Order: sequence, then C-alpha cells, then structure tokens
Amino acid sequence: MPTLLLATHNPGKIREYRALLADLPVTVLSLAEAGIELEVPETGTTFAENAVLKARAYAKHSGHWAWADDSGLEVDALGGRPGVYSARYAGPQASDEERHRRLLAELQAFPPEQWTARFRCVIAIARPDGALLTAEGTVEGHITDHPRGEHGFGYDPIFYLPSHGATMAELPPAEKNRISHRGQAARQAKALLRTWLFPGAASPA
Repeated sequence: MPTLLLATHNPGKIREYRALLADLPVTVLSLAEAGIELEVPETGTTFAENAVLKARAYAKHSGHWAWADDSGLEVDALGGRPGVYSARYAGPQASDEERHRRLLAELQAFPPEQWTARFRCVIAIARPDGALLTAEGTVEGHITDHPRGEHGFGYDPIFYLPSHGATMAELPPAEKNRISHRGQAARQAKALLRTWLFPGAASPA
C-alpha cells in the first residue's frame, strides 16, 4: 500500500482530504505525522505552479507520493487579487478575520454589485520518479459585506453563493465539500490517482 503525503499544515484541508481519500488503498499521512519539517516556498505566479512545486519537492524529499494544492480567492473588482497571495494577504501570520477586514476595506472603493469573485483550486500529485497529475476546480460567488457562518475556514464566511442563498461557511460541511473548488479538484485528482493505483482498470462510473 503506497503512502500518500498531504503536503499541507492546514488542519481544515487535512480533514477534508482524509475524508475524500478514505476508501482508497493508500496510507494517508500529514507532514506532521511523517515528521517532515521541510517548508517549500510558494514562488509560483499561478496556483498550478505552486501546487506542482510543492508536490514535486515533498515527493522527492520524502520518497512518498505527495498530494499538494494551492487555492485562493480571486475578486474581479481587485483585478483577481488576492489570488496566490490569499493566505498571506494581510501578512504571513494574519488571522482569517484580519484577511477579511483587509479585503472588505479594499472593496469599499467599488459598488457591491462589482464584488463578484471565485474560489480556485489546483491539486498536484507527484511521485518520487517524477510522474505528475494535476486537477483544477472553481466555484463562482460574491463577496458579502460581513462574515456569516461557523463552518469552513479562510474566506468561506464572506464568500456568498447565490445559488444556495448562503455563504460557504453557512453550508453543512458535506454540502460544502460537494460543491467547493477544493471538492471539485479533489474528486478529479482522486479519479486520476486511481489510474496509478489500478493501472489498466476502467474508471468508475
């Protein structure tokens, strides 16, 4: 049974990915569980570049298959910011609340109808031999003027989904995982991962 290293320190992501991968014949380890202290700088200018960078670096360092992602929020009125800087938008040690405040402060220069946005996620899976798989997911929405909801993390409380009449943080976790950018990318990545685990097998319906 191969070991799949989740190349993130984010506990929310680890929970989501563990649940998604639970039915696959892989041993899933977090960086902490594997005793890995390597930090891979996100020097890419796109989500895909950062995801691939991390996946390849952790696969080479650990000798295991590595699953890495990069994701964030793109706000149209801000020219796509915060984008790849979403996690560091209010400083490297800022809280979610501080990131919300900075984003909402910048949006005050624009009318609310222009606060359209999307979450984007790219997942890369790398093997130590250099093989690579990538998948991407997006979900469209609108920034709210104040946080709502207790679920989720990051920008979820200020990302409103008109189709659901709720912010991402107001959705039950199972529903969020079903429709989210990360959920979309993860399901695609999981399907691709099966091609490594079961070469020659037909894809599940």
